[in-house]
Amino acid sequence: MQQPRSFVFSRRPLANAMLVASLFTALPVVAAEAGGQSVHSQRLSFHIASQPLADALDAFSAQSGFQVIYDASEVRGLFSSPVEGQFSAGDAIRVLISGTDARLGQPNSSSFVVTLPAVAGTSVQLDTLSISGKAPGSTTEGTGLYTTYSSSSSTRLNLTPKETPQSLTVMTRQRLDDQKLTTLNEVLEQTPGITASHTSIGAENNTYWSRGFQINNFEIDGVPTSSRIDNSTQYTAMYDRVEIVRGATGLISGTGTPSATINLIRKRPTFEPQVSVTAEAGNWDRYGVGFDVSGPLTATGNVRGRLVVDYKDQGSWVDRMSSDSSLVYGITEFDLSESTLLTLGFSYANTHTNSPVRAGFPVYFSNGQKTDFSRSTNSSPDWAYYDRKVTNAFGSIEHTFDNGWMAKVELSHTQNSFDQLTNYLNGSIDQQTGAGAYLYPNRWTGTPRQDTVDAYVTGPFSLFGREHELIVGTTLSRYREHTPERGGWYGPWTGYVGTIDNFFTWDGSGPQPDTTPVGKSLIDENEYAAYLTTRLHLTDNTHLILGSRVTDWKRESENVSYGNGSTKDSQNRHGIFLPYAGLVYDLDDTWSVYGSYTKIFNPQSYGMKDVNGKALDPQEGVGYEVGIKGSFNDDKLNASLALFKIEQDNLAVYLRAPDIYTLEQGTTTEGVELSLDGELAEGWQAMAGYAYSVSTDQDDQRIVTNIPRHSVKTFTSYRLPGALDKLTVGGGVNWQSKYGQDLHTFTQSSFALVNLMARYDVSRELSVKLNVNNVFDKKYYGYADSWVVYGEPRNFMTSMEYRF
Repeated sequence: MQQPRSFVFSRRPLANAMLVASLFTALPVVAAEAGGQSVHSQRLSFHIASQPLADALDAFSAQSGFQVIYDASEVRGLFSSPVEGQFSAGDAIRVLISGTDARLGQPNSSSFVVTLPAVAGTSVQLDTLSISGKAPGSTTEGTGLYTTYSSSSSTRLNLTPKETPQSLTVMTRQRLDDQKLTTLNEVLEQTPGITASHTSIGAENNTYWSRGFQINNFEIDGVPTSSRIDNSTQYTAMYDRVEIVRGATGLISGTGTPSATINLIRKRPTFEPQVSVTAEAGNWDRYGVGFDVSGPLTATGNVRGRLVVDYKDQGSWVDRMSSDSSLVYGITEFDLSESTLLTLGFSYANTHTNSPVRAGFPVYFSNGQKTDFSRSTNSSPDWAYYDRKVTNAFGSIEHTFDNGWMAKVELSHTQNSFDQLTNYLNGSIDQQTGAGAYLYPNRWTGTPRQDTVDAYVTGPFSLFGREHELIVGTTLSRYREHTPERGGWYGPWTGYVGTIDNFFTWDGSGPQPDTTPVGKSLIDENEYAAYLTTRLHLTDNTHLILGSRVTDWKRESENVSYGNGSTKDSQNRHGIFLPYAGLVYDLDDTWSVYGSYTKIFNPQSYGMKDVNGKALDPQEGVGYEVGIKGSFNDDKLNASLALFKIEQDNLAVYLRAPDIYTLEQGTTTEGVELSLDGELAEGWQAMAGYAYSVSTDQDDQRIVTNIPRHSVKTFTSYRLPGALDKLTVGGGVNWQSKYGQDLHTFTQSSFALVNLMARYDVSRELSVKLNVNNVFDKKYYGYADSWVVYGEPRNFMTSMEYRF
């Protein structure tokens, strides 16, 4: 099993990283003075069952914050003794290894070394050892679980799900593999509490909603990335897991959007060589191949690397639509010393789609009768396309000090090159003749870029005889988007004639518009923030998380029309203070209750304007959440119940095209969420969630009706026992209540989709799998307004994986 590292980080050129790190030189010095007392004397709460020793050492690191250095090959086959209750870190790990011949060493105040008698007394060679501990949450690859032991997506502190005072869902590597979730879009479709609104097929114009609000916060390894960097098309082959924190997370994500934050955690190099080769084939002429190779690059293992390559050639249930995509991801780790790790990496994703569907079909014919087109009908012409290339280069350096404190600096550069010529089917179609429709195309091109620097220090400190945790950091982000303007939508009034004589017999032909640029637009957006979070252990059972973030935000935009001058707009906010408070009380070893509060500040998406053409003011408000959480089966199963309330001003409500909105004041969103995820019994994994939310205006009238109030999402897998233990079967149901942009004119009725999975292990190295989605071929809308987009019909995918 791959062992998670204690420090997992990435970087760009070392000189640049060290320059930024120098800004924080004073912080560890102050921290050292604050944490001068022995961190080993503090008694901590441990809940570690008897299990493989490597897993137990990882659990110890997650629960204590200490590093454990060991040789993975030495501890293989050994089992730990259970540790339950209040212990100092040293006493806890001694109990943990007491049933083995392992010996304990302590090279510094923040680390332990576990060795076996054959090598006991020899010098510690960090280059060949695994390290567990301060990684951003627990690595899920290889665990086989549908849950995680710890996460840092809520507050940047490594906390177990039960210790996190917000609703948390982790789509682990096992869950991604079992259900064949290959894109972030597919992941969010299956995530409890998330609603995917499919306003396109292949044009990637989809939106995602949580707690009544659109999701705009995305992160990679905890570092915020702009929602305009084409995040929904991220390919999961390069990620260990996807963590979703529902509710406002402005403490670490930059803006306190009240919906959710999506955090994608990259795969890391492994300490032992491993190679996997995959291939897949499904209906609609869908094929794919890929490989993932990882391991040490030097004899001592002090340099490790990983390379992931994935390629797909995909047909579609929609006529004339197809796509191909490729992904290359590489990452290398360098142990510069026992305490310093350098990481360099990159990713490149390239996707081309032919004839993507945008906006779908009108709900009604010209005579008022409801339309009912075949799901294979394409409203896009042959010449439509959507191309995108997303490149990311990242790097970081991290150092652990002898006093238990750690400093990390990460830099990243992301570029999204896109070119799309897509069509909106306009007009009113005659039910008898098929006349009345016309092409209404538009073309967008651009190369948005984002540069980010994220730096922080974290560690323990002593106060009033107890040990506490602190993290202090800053995030600097610069986003630039300079794109040509091509005149907007091409309709009959612009001189473009795209009349369709009979839509029922239309073959996708039609004149391609002249998309010569007539101007350009420029967006420059800067955000500078500093944050501080502390976790105070008030008593053995009471834990208080306090934090704040101060942000400066500025957005400047300019629209230039060749020959007709230009218009400029500028928005900024300085010294935005976002406080955060979370209280967790442990009722016993299984259950905890919690409450949290945070402030909301969320700039509106670029291009949204009021009736006077003025850019919309940012959303502002507060969010409250209370709940109860439980952890079972040695923390392999987690359950939660959450109640939330969001009070907000400046909620943007769609008024009319193009991009005209009105701002609602005094809005309220209330709801409840339940979740269960993890191991129910040996070989039986499950994830289930229910979500309810409703938004009302200041007159208590319902708003935001384009998403369902109720939703349920479930999936489970079970490895059969005995002679059938090579077979794993699984399945799930996704259900949602009715919804519609205007509930008085058209609604999508409630519906349920059933998905199934079966995997057979032909040998230890080879496994084959079958996934069937929408088993009962339910015909439904992925988006419902005055125009509708159909969801995908029943489909299957066969795949194989060979590991060696």
